[in-house]
Amino acid sequence: MQRLQRIFWLGLKEILAIRRDVVMMALLVYSFSAGLAMEATGTSTSVNNATIAFVDEDHSALSRALSTAFLPPEFRAVSHVRESEVDAGLDADRFLFAVIVPPGFEADVRARRQPELQVLIDATAMQQAGIGANYIHNILSAEVSRFATRQDMAPPPKVDLVIRSAFNPNRDTVQYQGVISLINNITTLTIILTGAALMREREHGTIEHLLAMPLSAFDIALAKIWANGLVVLSAATVAMLTIVEWLLGIEIQGSRLLFFFGAILYLFSATALGILLATIARSMAQFALLFILAIIPLQMLSGADTPVESQPDWLQVLTLTLPSRHFISSSQAILYKGADLQSVWQEFLGVALLGLLLLAGSLLLLRRSIAVDR
Repeated sequence: MQRLQRIFWLGLKEILAIRRDVVMMALLVYSFSAGLAMEATGTSTSVNNATIAFVDEDHSALSRALSTAFLPPEFRAVSHVRESEVDAGLDADRFLFAVIVPPGFEADVRARRQPELQVLIDATAMQQAGIGANYIHNILSAEVSRFATRQDMAPPPKVDLVIRSAFNPNRDTVQYQGVISLINNITTLTIILTGAALMREREHGTIEHLLAMPLSAFDIALAKIWANGLVVLSAATVAMLTIVEWLLGIEIQGSRLLFFFGAILYLFSATALGILLATIARSMAQFALLFILAIIPLQMLSGADTPVESQPDWLQVLTLTLPSRHFISSSQAILYKGADLQSVWQEFLGVALLGLLLLAGSLLLLRRSIAVDR
């Protein structure tokens, strides 16, 4: 009982230290408020509000239909320009895409020839340019096909392809990126807070006071785990209810309590990883470098940016050793697909086992560190 009391008061000291750290509090508030919202809405894998110019040299019914086929929110209102203005407009960033309809285009379509449409793209905006090219190709092809079908110049399709998108019908990137950004911020802030807390003890010399007390390495580690985990969990809960659901309007399909239960298990693993990195580093600068080496594979290989299934087979096996891979998999299943405990218990078990391994490693190194400091 006395040991639990010591762990509680030591953890309470950690919370008070975080509250007095202005820079850390500012980072915590920003990451789970404005930073989260900007990260969710600022990076998009779809074309949004793109500028497009249209050169109509045919002046036909088909060319007018093509000019009205580009609709918001993917594209802004079409700017009708002359061909001589296209290059200058692309150079001045007035528009990102330009569609040029040559003379006699509709007549060639009616004659069942294969006329060409020219599409110019500002490829300096790499992501928008690549995705936008496919958008424009599909829009123009569909409009020409629709015109040809009305004119009885094209046979009906042999197969009626019906596409339905599950769990995100509109394929809105914000619906996906908002939750992923929240999870990434949980990972980042947990490791930083926990590791910085231990490094602060060393740099300020307060570790010597702890060593003079009847505290073991397990007591020190567990106090930092529950204190820093509670701070991040509280911030993530507020961000989930206010930023993710209210501000971004992301619809949660599953149980929030089940998600936060998985988050608690993941916080245990992330805080243990933060302590492990802090015990290896001998200064805050070394900890920052180790953090960069750890956070990149944790986020890139977890399935947040690219599906795990698209990675090489040997790398997919290695990702099983990352707690972030299991947490993201369970979070997506719960929040997007409404999965229950029976569907995600294996992911929860993986996070817990990896957390125990990380805690064991951090305790081993922390005991050695304490022995050196003594």
